[in-house]
Amino acid sequence: MESAWPRRRRVLEADIVARTDQLSSGGWACALDRMRPGMRWLGDGRLQVNTYDLPAKDLADAPLLLISSSTRRGWLSSARPHRYAVVYPCSAMLADPSRNPPPEALSRLLGPVRARILTLLDAPKIPTQLVALTGYGFGSVGGHLNVLLQAQLVGRRRSGRSVLHLRAPGGDLLVELTTGCGRRAAAAHPRRRVIDRQD
Repeated sequence: MESAWPRRRRVLEADIVARTDQLSSGGWACALDRMRPGMRWLGDGRLQVNTYDLPAKDLADAPLLLISSSTRRGWLSSARPHRYAVVYPCSAMLADPSRNPPPEALSRLLGPVRARILTLLDAPKIPTQLVALTGYGFGSVGGHLNVLLQAQLVGRRRSGRSVLHLRAPGGDLLVELTTGCGRRAAAAHPRRRVIDRQD
């Protein structure tokens, strides 16, 4: 189990960074909604933690801890009357780095790490998330991102204090072509504005 700790630590750190970014860009509703099944921010200082028909608890004078876990299920914990915690699972995608391997042709063209990173950027991600998803170090991921940026396969934009990376149109097309969609994917490919890579 000790050998699995470095990967688990990267997963936990990436989830915390992602939640912090959600908090800064969308507030508590964005950060807390769907953190665990049945959990959502109701506004006015109210948080629903499950869907059970139980009376509400007033925690105005007690801290509520939010604890990320690398397990697939979360739970509620309390040490009444002064401590309460919501233990929530990391995002399923972050918790499963083997999900959706890159196409073999793309791996041969770009190399396995760059192909993996390009495939993972179907939605914007910060470098720390990519570190957790790939299992590679921060410097290695940063170096591969720079190569993909220079090749105009990836773009980036700032969100608060974080820098989000996402596939540029050329990267989208390359991934689509190597997954066997061919001309149909190229014809259907939506045009997007290339993001400034000099930022």
